[in-house]
Amino acid sequence: MEMLQDGYLRAVAAAAGCTMAKPDPDDGIDWKLSHTSESHTADCQIDLKIQLKSTWTSAPNPANGFVSVNLSNERLNLLARPNVIVHRILVAMIVPEDIAKWVEASHDIFQLRHCAYWRSVTGVQPSGEKYTAVRVSTSQIFDDIALCAIMERIGKGGAP
Repeated sequence: MEMLQDGYLRAVAAAAGCTMAKPDPDDGIDWKLSHTSESHTADCQIDLKIQLKSTWTSAPNPANGFVSVNLSNERLNLLARPNVIVHRILVAMIVPEDIAKWVEASHDIFQLRHCAYWRSVTGVQPSGEKYTAVRVSTSQIFDDIALCAIMERIGKGGAP
């Protein structure tokens, strides 16, 4: 699942004009994306840290309007810190349980199944003993348009 998520993120980042770097060693963040533009007023180069999570326990476009993923409380505390220099978001992806259904290809299209959604968890407090179920709204599809909007808000000094 991690490779599928990385592929999804790479496609979105490429379409949004972002570069990617994987922290080495892993410091609790999966990826750092960067976007450079003279239209950014806070700095010409904006960074965003991404934590990827996936689940197959939700159907595509769930009727309840959210996907829920479990984060360790340690990871949630890292993502939820207020007053950060580099903003962080959680990207939650619903994938088919059957690996054979993850990807579809034909002569004119290559599709990844199913979809990823994003959320800032700044300020969210752990609610479980070791893990916390975090809800991510399915109204927040993570695609190149959403990523460009996130980078634009950060580039103007705002939050994702």
